[in-house]
Amino acid sequence: MESKTFWDAVKARRSIYALDDTPIVPESRIEEIAADTLRYLPSPYNSQSTRLQLLFGEAHKALWTLTLDILREKTSPKKFPATEEKIRTCFMSGYGTVLFYVDKEAVDALTAQFPLYAERFALWSQHSCAMHQFVMWAALEAEGLGASLQHYNPLIDDAVKRRWNVPASWQLVAQMPFGRPVAAPDDKDVLPIELRLTVRRDAGEDAGEAE
Repeated sequence: MESKTFWDAVKARRSIYALDDTPIVPESRIEEIAADTLRYLPSPYNSQSTRLQLLFGEAHKALWTLTLDILREKTSPKKFPATEEKIRTCFMSGYGTVLFYVDKEAVDALTAQFPLYAERFALWSQHSCAMHQFVMWAALEAEGLGASLQHYNPLIDDAVKRRWNVPASWQLVAQMPFGRPVAAPDDKDVLPIELRLTVRRDAGEDAGEAE
């Protein structure tokens, strides 16, 4: 299948929840996409603080099984069946999962090196990680795969670290289950662009301090 162009993928990218595990793209291609995402995406002061972990096969299923086990203890018996159905049919049913982390050691190194901006580096590292998430998501879309972005952290952080011996400095940020789409997403509303985009060509003026 021919890959989509970048903007085709950006425009087509949606949260896809109806997935199955049909291997329409080989694992090696997903690894290549993840490696290129890490290689080419920017980070504050080239700190390269984002970390990715790919889970396939039994590892993928184990992630969502341990997530279910933890949620079973945290969710009321009345609400848990719906939670379980969503995880089994929308996430576990897929082909794999990408885990996104921020390495706090890389962030701490920047903080020590540039104390003037110390309080901002944690935020900037999250910005960089978000760019990795988006590019990975769009790249999966370009290959014909659907994905969504989930945030079961911090509930699952410790269990994930123990299960796969994740370094203590890696802070889990998001989970991206992906697979072959088996149903199209619903339409979504988009706010008028003029409410979200402004363009200025004048020099502006100093209005003084805000009260």
